Amino acid sequence: MRKFEVNRRTKETDIKVQLNLDGSGAYQIDTGCGFLNHMLELFTSHGKFDISILCVGDLQVDCHHTVEDVAISLGRAFKEALGDKRGIKRYGQRLLPMDEALILCALDISGRAYLNYDVTIPTQKVGEFDTELVYEFMSAFTRELGLTLHLTMMRGENSHHIIEGIFKAFGRALSEGVSIDQMYADEIPSTKGLL
Repeated sequence: MRKFEVNRRTKETDIKVQLNLDGSGAYQIDTGCGFLNHMLELFTSHGKFDISILCVGDLQVDCHHTVEDVAISLGRAFKEALGDKRGIKRYGQRLLPMDEALILCALDISGRAYLNYDVTIPTQKVGEFDTELVYEFMSAFTRELGLTLHLTMMRGENSHHIIEGIFKAFGRALSEGVSIDQMYADEIPSTKGLL
């Protein structure tokens, strides 16, 4: 079973994450940050993972520590649930429209952390959520998992649509990358023999 649970506690956040890579898209998410909850629900549903996240963070400061630490915890859960990555497709991609927004997401579960974030979000906030935190989330997640991730906004005007497109595209591309390729089910998907 490709499952893992992370418990991470700092002076800024207390987080519990439960992940099942081979789920149905079920989620139970409470980070204390409503917009982040919504984006993680979309990510989970579109990726067909089962994810439970409970975070108590220093929201009296802002959502920054919560967003970053949830991404670290979730990235760690994915890394551990994948084990030696035997049999995975490794690569995933998605071109996803969200109304006027068009997002390209391509990734490689390579063991090498790299983020190309070619996204311009027109507003600084969506509700109370600082839109710059989308980059912080993706950066922390890629570092923790060891993921090569390219996110490109090809079109977009509405900040909510752009961010929603990013999380949906990311969920679908990551779902493809972690899925088992039956032709290579007993192999590490690298000529090096290690990812």
